[in-house]
Amino acid sequence: MNKKIKKAIFPAGGLGTRFLPATKASPKEMLPIVDKPMIQYAIEEAIACNIEEFIIITGKYKRAIEDHFDSAYELEENLRKLDKKKLLEEITRLNHINFAYIRQKAALGLGHAILCAKPFVDNEPFAVLLSDDVIDPEETLLKDMIRLYEKLGCSILALEQVPMTEIHKYGVIAGTASGNGLYKINDLIEKPEREKAPSNLAIIGRYILTPEIFGILEKLTPGRGGEIQLTDALRDLLKGQTIYGYHFRGKRYDAGDKLGYLKATVNFALKNKEVSEAFIKYLLDIAPTLKTKGHR
Repeated sequence: MNKKIKKAIFPAGGLGTRFLPATKASPKEMLPIVDKPMIQYAIEEAIACNIEEFIIITGKYKRAIEDHFDSAYELEENLRKLDKKKLLEEITRLNHINFAYIRQKAALGLGHAILCAKPFVDNEPFAVLLSDDVIDPEETLLKDMIRLYEKLGCSILALEQVPMTEIHKYGVIAGTASGNGLYKINDLIEKPEREKAPSNLAIIGRYILTPEIFGILEKLTPGRGGEIQLTDALRDLLKGQTIYGYHFRGKRYDAGDKLGYLKATVNFALKNKEVSEAFIKYLLDIAPTLKTKGHR
């Protein structure tokens, strides 16, 4: 019987250069999408999948993440005195979660960030969630991947079809379709040139990984960009284990990119009961002016 997925890793040690100067001294993962930092959406996604242990890989200037998920006694007491029950419930509902924080001393890539969690994961399968890949809360991507792991007993990677003009930004798979959105992976390439991409199926920020990946990451030499690339490690893992990809057809926002972040903010605002009505009115009011400014 396959072990249950109880642990999840949230890499958050990157430099956030695409959002400078906002991320000079503040974590990219704490940028708000409406009223929550983007990392909280990933945490809540994992909670909905019955994850029990949360491992956040941090770096310099990332203390705000720890503070956010800690209790805030003075604020909580103030909200109690003011009888602001809804706000109090909102800021305390994650207080029961146990977090482990590991500092990645240098931004040496996603593979290195995952390797930092080895002492906490030990010999168990685990999930990895990249918080700047924001998945609509209505989607069941991670739940579906966990079910597939329980059935197949091997690593599962989330895949999405991306335009070939964007393919150089992703790890890309070559695979054989197995039905119901599943692909048996034959090869993986990190950020290939368009002409060398084996498909338009890109790996996105949700993974279920077996613990054997740690031994490979420990021996892996730096790859593209001088970093320890997870895609390179998965390619080595493929030599001894089967890996499947799951084609996600739902809504994902690349909130690590300015345009993707803005799209996520707009779409989440449209679903927010507190602001959606007024926000829709505002968008309709300004829509005629956009064309006159040269926007389409």
